[in-house]
Amino acid sequence: MRTRSWRVLGTTPHPARCSERGLANIERVDVSEPASISSGIAKRYATAIFELAKDEGALPAVRQDTDTLASALQDSDDFRDLIHSPIYSRAQQQDAIGAIAERMELHPITANTLRLMASKRRLFVLRALITELRALIAQENGEITADVTAATELSDEQRANLAETLKASMGRDVNINLSVDESLIGGLVVKVGSKMIDTSIRSKLISLQNTMKEVG
Repeated sequence: MRTRSWRVLGTTPHPARCSERGLANIERVDVSEPASISSGIAKRYATAIFELAKDEGALPAVRQDTDTLASALQDSDDFRDLIHSPIYSRAQQQDAIGAIAERMELHPITANTLRLMASKRRLFVLRALITELRALIAQENGEITADVTAATELSDEQRANLAETLKASMGRDVNINLSVDESLIGGLVVKVGSKMIDTSIRSKLISLQNTMKEVG
C-alpha cells in the first residue's frame, strides 16, 4: 500500500492499546542522545515487535507493514513532519499516528507499538526500526538483507532483477531494503553485511576528481 499524503492534525483520537509483553520495559532516552543510543532504541522496539509477531504468526503482515511505513516516509512530507517535528505534543502525535495506522490498515502489533512510541516521543527512530525489523524477519526466513540506495525509485521489475542478481552472487534469497538518494545522480550503492558495491555516478565522479588532483 502506497501513501502519498497523510494529514497529521485534526485526526480522530484513538486510545493506545499497547501489548504489555515485550514493550513495557523499553528504556526512556532523550531525543538529543547520540545516534548509537537511538539505534539501540530502534533495536529494542524492533525486537519486541518481532517476538510478538512471531508468537502470533503475524510476521508476514508485520513485514508488509514495514513496506507501508517506508513508503509513507519516502512519499509524504506530512508524515515525516509528524515523525520528526518537536512542535507536536505527545497527545497529538499519539492521536495522529493511531488514526494513520488505522487508515494504513497496519497489524495491531505495529499500530499499538507506534502509539506507544508516540507516547514516549520515540517516533523519530521509525526509519531505523524498519531497517532492524526487516533484518530480523529476513533472518528468520533464511534470507539476507541488502541495503540498496538508488538515485530514483526502482520499479517492481528492477527490484526483482536486482534480487535475482544478488541471490546468484550470495547463494541465498535476498531481501532488498531500498532508499532513494537523488545526489547519487545514477547507479546504485548496495550493502550486504560488510560488503559494499558502489556503482553510483557520484562515486565515479569523485574517483575521477581525485585522479585528476593526483595528476595535477
